Amino acid sequence: MWRPIVESLSLFLAPFVLFAAYLLLRLRYPLAIEHWTRSRVATLILAGLAAALIGMIVMIAAAPRSQGVYVPAHVENGVLVPGRFQ
Repeated sequence: MWRPIVESLSLFLAPFVLFAAYLLLRLRYPLAIEHWTRSRVATLILAGLAAALIGMIVMIAAAPRSQGVYVPAHVENGVLVPGRFQ
């Protein structure tokens, strides 16, 4: 359950981290308020939302699809048989 949330959150935060890395490479202090204007933050938010949305679409499209009927886990002759698709 946590994996999709962490993946989407990391994709959303990626533009912010990249911008902070850019500021560090330019030898600027990344926590200075003058670098984080409203327009830059709005642009980073839109880029993060777009990255998270595209990431979710790719995860949905690339998810493995199983064919057949799902047989839930059950006990046969005292042995637990895991769930599977038939």
